[in-house]
Amino acid sequence: MSFSRLITRWKGLALTLLAAIATGWLCATGQLGLYIHPRYYVFTLVMAGIAFVLTIGALLVIPGPDEHDDHEHGMHGEPDGRGPDAHGDAGAGRRRPLLALGGSLTAIAIVAAAAIALLVVPPSALTSAAVEQRSLNGSSNTLANAGPPPGTSDDTSAYSVKDWASLIRQGASADDLSGRTATLTGFVTPDADDPDNVFYVARFVVTCCAVDAQPVGVPVYSPGWSSSYATDSWVTVTGAFEANPSVLSAATTVVRPDSLTAVEQPAEPYVY
Repeated sequence: MSFSRLITRWKGLALTLLAAIATGWLCATGQLGLYIHPRYYVFTLVMAGIAFVLTIGALLVIPGPDEHDDHEHGMHGEPDGRGPDAHGDAGAGRRRPLLALGGSLTAIAIVAAAAIALLVVPPSALTSAAVEQRSLNGSSNTLANAGPPPGTSDDTSAYSVKDWASLIRQGASADDLSGRTATLTGFVTPDADDPDNVFYVARFVVTCCAVDAQPVGVPVYSPGWSSSYATDSWVTVTGAFEANPSVLSAATTVVRPDSLTAVEQPAEPYVY
C-alpha cells in the first residue's frame, strides 16, 4: 500500500480519535457543558469511549505502506515503453506522485487543524454574535409556561434570566411586576433599537446542545452603559421593574438598576 493511500485511510480514524479524546478532556476539565446539556454527559462519554476503542483497534490493523505493494504491481504491471500510449503513460506516471503528495499533505493539514481546534483553542460560551443570528426572546417553546406574575409575597430570589424573560414575553407589564426586585446575571448584549441606553442581560437556554441554544434576556435601562461595560462582558444587575423610558427601544418593561457590577463568567453559563 502506498504512503498516500495509508494517509487517506488514517485521516478519518485520526479525526475520530481526536474527537473522542477532546470529549474526554472537556469532561475532565468541566467544560463539556459549553457544548451539550448535562443530561447527555453519560451518553456522550460512553459513545466517545466506544469510538476510542474501535479507532485504536482499526489503527492496529491498517496495513503498512509497504504491504501489498508487490501484489498491486503484479496486478497492474509496468508500462514497457512501447506503443502509441507510451508517452501518455509516462506523463501520467510523473503526475501521479505529485497528486499523491498533494493529497497526503491536505490530509495531514486537516488532521492538524482539527487537533488545534479541539485540543489547543480554548472552548468558549456562545456570545452576542450568536444572538445576532438567532432571535432574542423569539422562541415560544423556550419561554413557555411562565405562569402568572409573582405576587408581592412570592419568593422570587431563585428566578433566573429565563424566568423573568418568560414573564415579560408573555405580557407581564411594569405594573404587574411593581414592587418586585430582580437580581440577574448574564452577558451584555445591546438593544438593537436603542443601544446607547438599553442593553439586555442575556443567557442561552440549551435543550440538547449548543446548536439549538436560544438566547433569552431581560432589558436594562442604563444610559451610557457601554462606557463601563463591554458587549459580551458578564454583569450582575439588581433593580426594580418599570416602564421603559426609551422612546426608541421596542422593549416595554425594563429593569432600572440599583446596582450594576462586572462579574466573571460562571462555570455554567447556560440555563436549562
